[in-house]
Amino acid sequence: MSKKRRQKDFTSRYLRGALDEDNVEQGQRFSDKNKHFQQRKTEKTGLLRAAQEEQTGDIESLPIGQVIQVYSRFCDVKYEGNTYLCIKRKTMSSLSETDLVVGDQVHFRDLGTIDPQGRHEAMIEQVRPRKTVLTRTESFKGVEQHPIVANAEQMLIVASLVQPRVKWGLIDRMVIAARGGGLLPILCLNKVDLADEAQLAKATEILAHYETLGVRTLQTSVHKPETTAPLAELLHDKLTVLAGHSGVGKSSLIRVVEPGFTIRIGEISTYTEKGRHTTSSAKLYRLTMGGAVIDTPGVKLFGLWGVTRDNLDEYFPDVVAGTAPEWRKESYERIRDSVSEQSTAESQRSQRGRE
Repeated sequence: MSKKRRQKDFTSRYLRGALDEDNVEQGQRFSDKNKHFQQRKTEKTGLLRAAQEEQTGDIESLPIGQVIQVYSRFCDVKYEGNTYLCIKRKTMSSLSETDLVVGDQVHFRDLGTIDPQGRHEAMIEQVRPRKTVLTRTESFKGVEQHPIVANAEQMLIVASLVQPRVKWGLIDRMVIAARGGGLLPILCLNKVDLADEAQLAKATEILAHYETLGVRTLQTSVHKPETTAPLAELLHDKLTVLAGHSGVGKSSLIRVVEPGFTIRIGEISTYTEKGRHTTSSAKLYRLTMGGAVIDTPGVKLFGLWGVTRDNLDEYFPDVVAGTAPEWRKESYERIRDSVSEQSTAESQRSQRGRE
């Protein structure tokens, strides 16, 4: 029994810091104040470690919310009708390949506090694996990826024949990005009421070719409700990304489908303070008919991530088969020329890393 008591005393003294090397060998150099400080420091460290282990151990039991908007270090997370203002735990940065994006599913911990806008405050503890991810790069070189949206099912690519005019090369890039990220691409040609007969005939021919490639197409006008009815059907019960050149009318189309939405149209962005785009950051909006849309900023550049000269043919089966019209061949050549040897090597290394 005495042996067990000595062992217990030894353990107790060790946990109190009484047997630290400095205390044992140089204890005579410390005053009582120093000893008490060292003891409190040791006890505090133990408590912090225990709290950290407790927090990481119960992550799976934490609620799972969806990121609906991201602002720098903070983000809004929706859970059971409530919006939580969340900050990501610092240790997650070293474990994540990319930052949080709209659509991410996250485990979060309610901190029990409310911000001035009435939102619950919380800490994001873990990001769940993404089912799909829409990614672009900062340039055509494709060296660094910039995920835009996670877990979306489809991508509505909105273009307009005029004001601004359609850029088929940009559409090709978006179709590739959608398919590369696991999303179903849908091409919507908006503002058809502003085009003349020749423009509309040419566009209809191009859309017909996209249909042969498995891309669903629409022709819409916010001034013609009958043209937006098919769009509402496609959005029903789906999580859809809206993408396209700035000014093509993405937000206007959603206002037709959901008149009660408060998406800004034609206003100067207070987020960027530049006024170049109405929608300044991606944001998720719930649809009353079921499903949700993620509105994204208008883009002028859409670099491709994970696309190399070796796998580009997969996205241009018509070119490979010799059935592609001239504009598709030109698009293929432009994309192939923009994919540098460096981006090919980077993509291959990234792919090996994911495997």
